[in-house]
Amino acid sequence: MAERNNPAVGGNGHLGNRSRTWTAPVRAMTRIIGADGAPPPPPTTDVARSSVVDCALYVEGVRQEGQWDYAEALAAARSRPNAFVWLGLHEPTEDEMAPIAETYGLHELAVEDAIKAEQRPKLERFNDVVFLVCRTARYLEHARLTEHSEVVETGQVLIFIGPAFVITVRHGNASKLSPVRADLEARQELLAQGPWAVAYAVTDRIVDHYIEVADGIEDDLDALEEDVFARAGTSSIQSIYQLKRELVEFRRAVVPFQRPLLTLTSDASRGTVPKEIRRYFRDVQDHLSRTIEQVTANDDLLNSILQARLAQVSVDQNNDMRKIAAWAAIATVWTAAAGIYGMNFKFMPELEWRYSYPILLTLLVTTSATLYRLFRRNGWL
Repeated sequence: MAERNNPAVGGNGHLGNRSRTWTAPVRAMTRIIGADGAPPPPPTTDVARSSVVDCALYVEGVRQEGQWDYAEALAAARSRPNAFVWLGLHEPTEDEMAPIAETYGLHELAVEDAIKAEQRPKLERFNDVVFLVCRTARYLEHARLTEHSEVVETGQVLIFIGPAFVITVRHGNASKLSPVRADLEARQELLAQGPWAVAYAVTDRIVDHYIEVADGIEDDLDALEEDVFARAGTSSIQSIYQLKRELVEFRRAVVPFQRPLLTLTSDASRGTVPKEIRRYFRDVQDHLSRTIEQVTANDDLLNSILQARLAQVSVDQNNDMRKIAAWAAIATVWTAAAGIYGMNFKFMPELEWRYSYPILLTLLVTTSATLYRLFRRNGWL
């Protein structure tokens, strides 16, 4: 796990220099009095929005009753043995994240990543807080694959794991965490392992969604392959390329996640991740490895389908050109006759023959029919 040592971080894990990020009180006072001393505008509905989805205190794996404020819950968790706080956030703003980060002692660089949510999967350590970034994915159902079909929806889940707390920050709707909390609360013996049990459950759900997406893409590939190699295939190159782009987006979420999981299951995580939880992470890592293999195989198959479709297009174009050339050859016979008899020569014996016109028409039709049969026999028509 990569550790960032920043002089702005104090020994107790709280930020020493908050001039960069924690200016929420100043901005709040500015909004109250206004820049020019005028009263602030009336509040809108967006002000009442809260990014806190759920905040719970767990003791020995059992959720404590009542509604908890995140600061009060952290104080209660630190005063009790084998207790921790699980704070769930959904797309928090900078103003909402600032007091939470100050209360829990989160590093400003990790907080900035959690707000913007534009990071690759990674694992970092800031003093006694571990920061895990995960990319989420969800398969979108569609009736038929077209050049505008959206197959994969992606998002991010960022996890702060501390000694007595775990904070999950979710961006997008690709992988909701409320079912994870419900399932984990039913497994008190696992939840009693502490914050790392939550990290395992979240990553396990994310990888399960990876498997669903990979299976869905594989079904699309089967349908696409059947359509491409059908006698009257109608799949366009645009639809194949669209699925290729969706697969690339999914691969960007899956493949980089392998390195953080390998770190969590290695000896380097001893002393940080409980031994029992490392076993669970190994199971998640195994599922992820199989998903990566499936994604790689699907990518290779999709490349083969794309090349096959391009070859089919080239063959169809060649067939069209042969048909055009065959009909042009047949038309050339009539054009040659018309060109010869269109010459203004004074002495042309055929002009005086009584049967020259029907003989010429018979010769032209016979020649054209012979050429047609020859082209048809050779597959040009």
